[in-house]
This record gives sequence, C-alpha cells and structure tokens, in this order.
Amino acid sequence: MPAAPLPRPPALDQARQLLRVLASDWDASSGTLQRLARTTSGSSWQAEGAPLPVSLGRHGLAWGLGLHAAPPAPKKQEGDGRSPAGLFAIPQLFGQAQALAALGQPARLPCLPCHRNLFAVDDPASRHYNRIVDGRQVTRDWQSAEAMERDDERYAIGAVIAHNPAGIPGAGSCIFLHVHGGPGQPTAGCTAASREQVQALCAWLDGAANPLLLQLPVGIYAQLAPAWGLPPAQTP
Repeated sequence: MPAAPLPRPPALDQARQLLRVLASDWDASSGTLQRLARTTSGSSWQAEGAPLPVSLGRHGLAWGLGLHAAPPAPKKQEGDGRSPAGLFAIPQLFGQAQALAALGQPARLPCLPCHRNLFAVDDPASRHYNRIVDGRQVTRDWQSAEAMERDDERYAIGAVIAHNPAGIPGAGSCIFLHVHGGPGQPTAGCTAASREQVQALCAWLDGAANPLLLQLPVGIYAQLAPAWGLPPAQTP
C-alpha cells in the first residue's frame, strides 16, 4: 500500500530523541526498535545502542492519530488489534513504584505510579475514554477499562504513547510501550519488549529532548524518511 505524501511533521523539528519502530508490513505483529538521538534540533539523527525486537498488535499496524497529518487507510479503530502507525509524543512514564525508583536517577519524564484504583479507560461511551484515571476521584461511567495494577509484569514499567490525544470515540485508546508477555507474543495494540529493555528505554527518555515514537511499516518509512530528514533503515 503506497504512502500518502505526508508533509514533514513540525514536531520533528524540536525533537532530539526518537524511538523508531519498523515492521516488515502492515500485518506484521513484530518489529525492530532503534533509538535515535541528536544534539540539536538541526543536527543529524544518530543511532544509539543496538536495535531491539518488539512485539506489536496481533493484527499489525494501522494509521493512528498523532503528530502527523491525517493519513489514508488503514486507520486504527478501537479493538482492532493493531498498533498505531505514525508519529506520537511520549509524555509520561508509568509503573510500579519500585520499578520507577530503579530508573537510577530523578525521572526525566513525569511518572505515574500504578495502584489498584488506577484504570485505563477503553470504553468509547465514557467521558474518560483514552485516559488513565483514579477510580477514587472520578465517577465511573465506563463498562470497559484496564486495571493498571496487574498480577503479571506487563505494566511493571512503561511509557504512555499519545495516540488519539483528543479522545475521539472509537479511534483507539490507551496505547503504551510496556513489558511483553513473552518473546514474540503480540499485543492488543501496544508496543512491547522485555522488562529489561523497557526499563532501559524509560531511563533513556528525557522530556527536555521532546521524545517521540515513530512507528511504520519499513516500506512507508523508506518513502517518507528523505523528506522527514530521517536516516535510512534496513528491512526488519
């Protein structure tokens, strides 16, 4: 599927950190994450560290709502099992208090400790759709929400991906970078890696560098990268 002639997103001009996730095609449920950084907003992007394998939605990717221009199909929808493609801000970290403390420094992004009253609301009929809320502080008007305190490690540490920031009902909700359920195990629509890798990524992210997630099929990335000032990448 060819890429639309999407213009360079202005948000790229201010960013100095980029998590670039590339998948082999729209239906791939896995990809490769590479950290990119630069010293100033006008300098060239440089790879930092080794590329990491990541899990994506069980049905692959679909265009999400983020910092890029309105894209063509396929478009992400609630419950489609696809991770959002496009460019997105990374505004916040979350996790267990111990994992957040283990970042080894004062966190360089706002941190949200997970607890049993914290919920990620995915009910499009709720006024809290696509928000993480404390159930003790709001009126519960949702039929569906995910507890942020889990028995497994998936939300032990992670980062919020600002997909669908306007909370458009049905356009997809509560997208995270989080710990995977196991190597190669797909997600419901998030991006996931091992706990060690997610911990390291969260420690690396710096709000002062305006960090972004860029997530695309590699063929679409190859078409957009020259105009967007991004380095070429190998096929995942």
